[in-house]
Amino acid sequence: MSNDPFTDFKRKQRESWTTFTPAATFTTPVAAHLVRFAGIRPGESVLDVGTGTGVVAVTAARTGARVSALDLTPELLLQARENARIAGHPEITWQEGDAEALPYQDASFDVVVSQFGHMFAPRPEITVAEMRRVLKPSGRVAFATWPPEHLVGRMFALIGRNSPPPPPGAASPTLWGNPAVINERLASAFGEPFFERGTMVYPALSLTHYRVFIEASIGPMRKVVEGVADAPDRLARVRADFEALATPYYVDNQIQQSYLLTRAPVR
Repeated sequence: MSNDPFTDFKRKQRESWTTFTPAATFTTPVAAHLVRFAGIRPGESVLDVGTGTGVVAVTAARTGARVSALDLTPELLLQARENARIAGHPEITWQEGDAEALPYQDASFDVVVSQFGHMFAPRPEITVAEMRRVLKPSGRVAFATWPPEHLVGRMFALIGRNSPPPPPGAASPTLWGNPAVINERLASAFGEPFFERGTMVYPALSLTHYRVFIEASIGPMRKVVEGVADAPDRLARVRADFEALATPYYVDNQIQQSYLLTRAPVR
């Protein structure tokens, strides 16, 4: 085990997200929204931070942009490469790496994007500085995040209450869904942000179907379930709490998940 608590924290993050591929499918429409919102144009150089299975990277490449993409979890990058191959975009450059230590030169990109990715890096000030560093003076950042007051934000609050605490100094990922916090975090490096909202939907035959899917595919929730598997009463309580918080968002066999888009120019 490393003496650096953040090294161990990121190792656990890398392991927890290996099962994300089924859930990533449902983020595909959001990827199109983000790429359009970012205003990505043919010939622009784009970096996708926390690319996961590459849905944003491939969507950006289809516009004619030159795309590089990075993720902490190698298993997801394998799926991303396969998605790019199927889509006919083998030219995308993939890199295993960390949002807090981007392995790219200064002023390399016109656009940095992230879909539900950079928000999980534990130290926002480092992540913002890194995204700004790799952007050209005329560049811009655009990202999708989960607001704390809606379903996914509330789900991560539930996960947090039932998980070991993160290292001191680690920020909650859902704070990246609060416009006031975003304004504060970007202020020193970027111009005034522009915001837009959207809704991602999961088809689900019942609330229990949705819960079972989330437990299998969303790593932090899977870890919670594994951690209380030997305590049936606590496991039942966690599952009941999860279905209760999801109930208001379940309409017409769909779970409605609200997200926030942010775009800001380099200052």
